[in-house]
Amino acid sequence: MNASLSLAQRSSSFWKRLKQQKILVLMSVPFLIHIIVFKYVPIWGWVMAFQNYWPGKPILQQTWVGLENFRLLFDDVVFYEVLRNTLAMSVIKLVMGTVSSITLALMLNEVRRLRFKKAAQTISYLPHFISWVVAANLVRDALSTDGGIVNRVLMNLRIIDAPIMFLGIPTLFWWVIGVSHVWKEVGWGAIIYLAAIAGIDPALYEAAKIDGAGRLKQIWYITLPSIRPTISILLIMNMGYLLSSGFEQQYLLQNGRVIDYARVFTIYELDYGIKMMRYSFATAVGIFRSVVSLILVFATNQLAKGWGQERLV
Repeated sequence: MNASLSLAQRSSSFWKRLKQQKILVLMSVPFLIHIIVFKYVPIWGWVMAFQNYWPGKPILQQTWVGLENFRLLFDDVVFYEVLRNTLAMSVIKLVMGTVSSITLALMLNEVRRLRFKKAAQTISYLPHFISWVVAANLVRDALSTDGGIVNRVLMNLRIIDAPIMFLGIPTLFWWVIGVSHVWKEVGWGAIIYLAAIAGIDPALYEAAKIDGAGRLKQIWYITLPSIRPTISILLIMNMGYLLSSGFEQQYLLQNGRVIDYARVFTIYELDYGIKMMRYSFATAVGIFRSVVSLILVFATNQLAKGWGQERLV
């Protein structure tokens, strides 16, 4: 009787809150529809991975091949090369992007001249709005051996004697991707950390000043611990993109010299799947990426829980 009464009270409370927040619910409906139509409905297409799909035939009348496409995937030598490249570039971008965004946010927070702070913040996040089609050309020009600004600066500083073909050396390609990603996204990434820093109680800094703590100690003992939950949440969420290191950036900056280090899963799906009309194989690659990404997010979330850090659930 008590359990039934409690359930009825919870149900009544839910509908009451829903009625009170009906404007917010209505505002979220378009986003909910977008997620359902473009994120969940396409999952039906995963059945192609278990077929020998050919356009023109109804999807349920295709030839079923079971796990054959996954066997072909794991037997392909290029798959392990792609896995290496994707993980390497994703880790480099994640570490460099996180560290640089936090550092920029800390530096901007210490600026006392408001005009300079706003100008620096605006300049730093403007590259985020540039398409990679444009940004890739800027990177190519900057790294060019024929008057590129990077080679000119290094030669004027006597660090190198001759221009370096940065985009022609396979072992440097991952780092070119990482540095160019930081240049384009560091300002945008710093916005979240600046918002987290703005929410810190000023009384903590006042108490630290009274105790004789300088700016560096305030950053180390107050700012960084206070934004640790934000860092933890963002790291957990970014783990879901570990096998999706990008497409446009690598595709536009790659060339024949570095293709073995530039090919990531999205390019692999295009070159070895769609271009060859191996639609089922490309779907199998996509499923592998999605499942592993989901596992990484849940695993990282559980690790954060075990370490007592902020987590998603």
